[in-house]
Amino acid sequence: MYCQARSSLGVSLLGARLAATRTTRLIQRKAPFSGTTVSDLVPETHQRSFGQPTVYSHPYLMKKGEVTPGLPATEYERRRANLMKVLPEGSAVISAGYGTRYMSNNVFYPFHQNTDFSYLSGFNEPDAAMILEKNDSSRGYKQTMFVPPKSPADELWDGPRTGVDGAKELFAADEAYDNARFPMFLKDALQAKHVFMDKPPASSILAASDATRLVDFAKNQRSVKPLSVLVQEMRIIKSDNEIELMKQSGHISAKAFIEAMKWTQPGYSESQLWAKLDYECRMRGSSILAYVPVVAGGPNGLSMHYVRNDMKLRDGDLVLVDCGGEYHGYASDITRTWPVNGKFTEPQRQLYQAVLNVNKACIKLCTEQAKISLHGIHAVSARLMKEELAKIGFQTNRWDLERILYPHHVGHYLGLDVHDCHDLDRSRRLKKNMVITIEPGIYVPYDDRFPREYQGTAIRIEDNCVVGEEEPYVLTATAPKEIVDIEFCCANTN
Repeated sequence: MYCQARSSLGVSLLGARLAATRTTRLIQRKAPFSGTTVSDLVPETHQRSFGQPTVYSHPYLMKKGEVTPGLPATEYERRRANLMKVLPEGSAVISAGYGTRYMSNNVFYPFHQNTDFSYLSGFNEPDAAMILEKNDSSRGYKQTMFVPPKSPADELWDGPRTGVDGAKELFAADEAYDNARFPMFLKDALQAKHVFMDKPPASSILAASDATRLVDFAKNQRSVKPLSVLVQEMRIIKSDNEIELMKQSGHISAKAFIEAMKWTQPGYSESQLWAKLDYECRMRGSSILAYVPVVAGGPNGLSMHYVRNDMKLRDGDLVLVDCGGEYHGYASDITRTWPVNGKFTEPQRQLYQAVLNVNKACIKLCTEQAKISLHGIHAVSARLMKEELAKIGFQTNRWDLERILYPHHVGHYLGLDVHDCHDLDRSRRLKKNMVITIEPGIYVPYDDRFPREYQGTAIRIEDNCVVGEEEPYVLTATAPKEIVDIEFCCANTN
């Protein structure tokens, strides 16, 4: 099917191009393969080809000196230098990107890079790797990259590649090679006095047979120390450039929620609401949704990670939506709950306000001044939730609260991954420029231990917060969450 579609499209485009350019002068200049001529009609943005956006191909998106949108070469250099500074003499860092992953035979998923590798290199193409070796140079280390080589035959089908020369020019590699040579260099790197490397994922270039044998041998001969936890210690504190990207990510997703609220009405399906959110995020600059969203109408919201999203939205129900877009690699993660018909019932209003009060109180704690951790905020949220529920008639003990009504944590770290820095526990005190979520929720099952008017109701309210010294910055503040704002938004339908 793909081959036939490509062929028919190619014929029609070729015919149109020939008709329009019969008298076009051809420039005799070196082309990607010898013995060819290249038309002077090639747009400036396509005179050089790369496997990801660059200032040459996407001048409207990137500034001079940026490796990826919003992040300059100096920031990537600083990340690598800071990592190598904390390592002992004689250290080698081996970091591998992901390969292409497949849904079924020849049908691939959209490529998403290993975020640790992306953080250190900025390189966003499959089947790449990097070796950093600590030395006495002014830079403090040597950077060697292994990338897919330029190949007209492969690029005809799979799109452009940055190639070996581009890895040196754009990504500051001291040396760069065809990725087929990686096992040979890996063998030498594994002889270093101190080796820092993570277990290779199945889709990584490290998982190739030759590389796997070398890695297994090295682990049997000497201590290979984990790399990711060191990188995550750096990732947990965001730079000013990262904060700016996350502000935009939050703003895009918040606007998508506004449009989704305006659009919602009984009879539409959860999958249609999912499509609406995806569309609105992408139209504003998100490349993808950061995760499979929860779009849960009525009692579907009682499952924390309900992602089937295949039922009708019913009049009188609430819909709980947990969704966020990814903007230049940085995730947003928002949850809002609103009435399908645009109006809260009185029990829905009371339960919603209880959760909102906890959400707002916990956000105020997202400061260095509060001297608190995410675990500490969670403990506060559980206490406040119990107090709020008591005001509206719940007589519940701590076990029922924390195992049934509010069974998840109040938040997690956020950044290049939705659940960012997953190896770092949530007991450390919050510091300026950490980014976290605050997401209290209440889930009342059909159980007569709880007031009947609230049974089958699920409510979660989630915001993304930059930790400040004295005041937090809420990245998702423009997504409506006050009852009056939600009802106003829902009433102003498209």
